[in-house]
Amino acid sequence: MTLRSPDLQDRRHVMIAMLNFTTLVIATMLAAAAAVAFQWLLLRAAFLMMSPATARRISVRAELAQGTAELARAFASHR
Repeated sequence: MTLRSPDLQDRRHVMIAMLNFTTLVIATMLAAAAAVAFQWLLLRAAFLMMSPATARRISVRAELAQGTAELARAFASHR
């Protein structure tokens, strides 16, 4: 029959508490890093989706503009 000293039991509980706290800190840091990476990806995706709206200018076809002008003149004469 082995008798353990109370001092050994106290140190064991302190060590388990330190291990739990360390695990919590590491898990929190990993979760924060994952959240930052995910936010960065979403930000990049948002910029990629916004860029086609301003990057490429599609020129208006001449026949479309001429047809629109003819329509405007036709409706203006009926008023």
